[in-house]
Amino acid sequence: MGNFKIESKNTNYQYEVSVFVPNSEQPEEGFPVIYVLDGRSYFDYAKQTVQIQSRNSPKTRVNTAIVVGICHQENDERKRRFFDFTAPAKTYHFPEHTRGKLNDIKDMGGAENFSRFIEEELKPEIDSRYPIDKNKQTLYGHSLSGYFVLWSYLTKRSCFQSYLAISPSLWWNNQELFHFVKNAEFKEQRSVFVIVGEQEGFMVKDAIRFYDHLPTGEAKQLYIAPEENHASVVPTTMSRAFRFLS
Repeated sequence: MGNFKIESKNTNYQYEVSVFVPNSEQPEEGFPVIYVLDGRSYFDYAKQTVQIQSRNSPKTRVNTAIVVGICHQENDERKRRFFDFTAPAKTYHFPEHTRGKLNDIKDMGGAENFSRFIEEELKPEIDSRYPIDKNKQTLYGHSLSGYFVLWSYLTKRSCFQSYLAISPSLWWNNQELFHFVKNAEFKEQRSVFVIVGEQEGFMVKDAIRFYDHLPTGEAKQLYIAPEENHASVVPTTMSRAFRFLS
């Protein structure tokens, strides 16, 4: 496992990166890579899921992979997430359920530059350090970073082959992703898995509606996790999400 920091010219921000490399025979084509957003919260879950379950992949269907956690700095993580993970827009609309909760969020709409950071800076760095399979790369995110996963899936389809969106914030900016999905071009087939907890209220209906907008030709799946809420859904569905990649 390796950890390093990378200063992005695209975002003018320093990210902390955590990397897990399997202690197993390297595939001829290199290891698949799973990029985990909000790495400070979810890298360890992802690493342990791959590390333990890939030991018996014929039964678990979780294959060996390099896991890359993309972490914001701890002191400004909350505010920076709202900048890096949200698409640029002329105006921003905040729904009633967020009233009073986002008063400290002033900067938004940095997703284009954050996407360029991943493609132009982080991926080449990972490629130079580790034996990877460029044709098996996955983006994983939860909540607001789940929104970024779906935004990337719709607008940056060539960047990853698989997209795992857990409890995505489809409510963001007047549900703008529904506009994106209606205008997306699905020329290259990609895999997308949307997961939401049964107890997440309106987010369940949003996830179902978004999934229903996807074309039938896509490699897609929706899972509503029984009895899970917004906080519990990640640890209880991580292995299911990674099995989707097999």
